[in-house]
Amino acid sequence: MGKLEGRTAVVTGGASGLGAAMVTRFVEEGARVVATDIDRERGEVLAAELGANCTFIEHDVADEEGWARVIATASGFGNFDVLVNNAGITIMGSIESLTLADWQKTMDVDLVGVFLGCKYAVAAMKETGGGSIVNISSAAGLRASADLTAYNTAKAAVTMLTQSVALHCGRAGYGIRCNSVHPGVIRTPILDKVMAQVEDGEGMMAGFVAQHPIGHIGETDDIVNVVLYLTSPEARFATGAPFIVDGGLSL
Repeated sequence: MGKLEGRTAVVTGGASGLGAAMVTRFVEEGARVVATDIDRERGEVLAAELGANCTFIEHDVADEEGWARVIATASGFGNFDVLVNNAGITIMGSIESLTLADWQKTMDVDLVGVFLGCKYAVAAMKETGGGSIVNISSAAGLRASADLTAYNTAKAAVTMLTQSVALHCGRAGYGIRCNSVHPGVIRTPILDKVMAQVEDGEGMMAGFVAQHPIGHIGETDDIVNVVLYLTSPEARFATGAPFIVDGGLSL
């Protein structure tokens, strides 16, 4: 306990699922957390449950003006040095079936949002001695699926964006580390939304389990523990690296 004592973190997509698990754990570890999400109702409930060390801001990660407000709020609490770009969506579709609108929506949330988060966080962190940025990518950014055209593309791009940010910050001497985390299938509400897009949701779940050599899908703590490590001083020599936490899915 206390790995993030005295620090301020921003977690996007923080109202539910993996994001809410991160927000909760960060508060437990002593951080002052700004959780952002488009789901205002859930976000406000979570902030109320966690108390004074959690602030919720309704925020679309593809909105640049919103990012300026989020980072300004976090910086106002002092020692803003942790950003987790976690917000994301999964819209299924092959190259033939996916619409341009769904492609653009996926890119806005899963890639543009990460770009803006990194951009604004770097500008703030470089003035206060550095920090840690963690971008949540996916095993789908390493292993293609025929029916995840947009998601595959966006998550693969997050990997390279992470490396570019890490290289820039390292060469500039900012003291900012940037890493990506690549989960396999994790039991969260977003998984339910994916399964709702197909006729045989149970069959899809069975297929997910079968794809993981470890024999089961992941739980939120499996990812939160890795993210916590990357945001802590224990990971001071880790930057630009893809941390694969997928039960062997990408093998």
